[in-house]
Amino acid sequence: MSKRPNVQAKTQKLPFYKSKKFLWITGVVVALVVTILLAFRFSPWPGALVVRYVFNKGGHQTLVAMEQALPNYPVTVLRDRQYRANDADAKLDVYVPDSALKQHKSLPIVIWTHGGAWLSGDKADDGPYFERLANEGFVVVAVNYTLAPGKTYPTAVKQLNDAHQYVIDNAANFAGNSQKIILAGDSAGAQLSAQMAALATTPGYAKEVGVSPALKPGQLAGVILFCGIYKMEGLAHPDPTLPKIVGWGNDVALWSYTGSRTKNMPLLKQMSPYYHVTANFPSTFISGGNGDALTDAQSKPFAGKLQSLGVDVTTLFFTKAHQPSLPHEYQFTFNRDGNTAFDQTVQFLLAKSQ
Repeated sequence: MSKRPNVQAKTQKLPFYKSKKFLWITGVVVALVVTILLAFRFSPWPGALVVRYVFNKGGHQTLVAMEQALPNYPVTVLRDRQYRANDADAKLDVYVPDSALKQHKSLPIVIWTHGGAWLSGDKADDGPYFERLANEGFVVVAVNYTLAPGKTYPTAVKQLNDAHQYVIDNAANFAGNSQKIILAGDSAGAQLSAQMAALATTPGYAKEVGVSPALKPGQLAGVILFCGIYKMEGLAHPDPTLPKIVGWGNDVALWSYTGSRTKNMPLLKQMSPYYHVTANFPSTFISGGNGDALTDAQSKPFAGKLQSLGVDVTTLFFTKAHQPSLPHEYQFTFNRDGNTAFDQTVQFLLAKSQ
């Protein structure tokens, strides 16, 4: 009987891309991608965090540039004053010229609301600018509010109303004149400041929003608006010639701030100062850069609307050919044009706070 040959079996090794480990890794990656895509689709948070990161990074760069460009001024900063009980976000900073504290002066108050698409930014981002402004003879109050999508409209409006009440109640403690208040803001902060001024001067509008304004019309000496949004549907239906990333960012901002991905036009109209201003709106300084799409789409139409109502309006706009092209938030860049904007802002404040 013959014996079967002793042949050692050879195991063929599979390529890695056919292995169980590769298939497992691929499955995990696909699951993560799907999860991320679904998260972006069904929640504003992922997109909001992306926008917030980009905006905060730009804000930090602007802050560093201002710190390098501007000297230290003889200004005392009262930081993190709680303006609303049991609300960790409800804090404000007060910038007071040292001379006013020593001489017990009573200075006009500029209440500045920061920008950041309602979902980013901080009251301290433009601190050097506020110090420079205070050094010109004003008390400057920089206000924080809860960022979206953590809280949605009208939370920020109600917080700002409480901040205004705090400033009125405590003005004498930081050399401020509560009868000479100027509301100011940039970008989303300009929208909020314009809305607060409209609420203070249009009783029916305040009732519609459900706010009892802390500020009375006689206390409002003026409004300063840089690079703002005044017709919210302009974000819901942006210029199709703009880059798609701009439209995506607008969608994220509105979804975060309103709490709904559906573009609720009645709500957007309620949020839009353009539709609620009257002849009683305070004297206004309004500006935007020639390289900022919001200037033609938002700032100039709002200025025109106010002028048509007989409101005293001071504008600072630049021709299309102006060089360098001035971007969104150009006023915080202290080149020639940034300094021009600052000087004209001070002139407006001096004229309207007499």
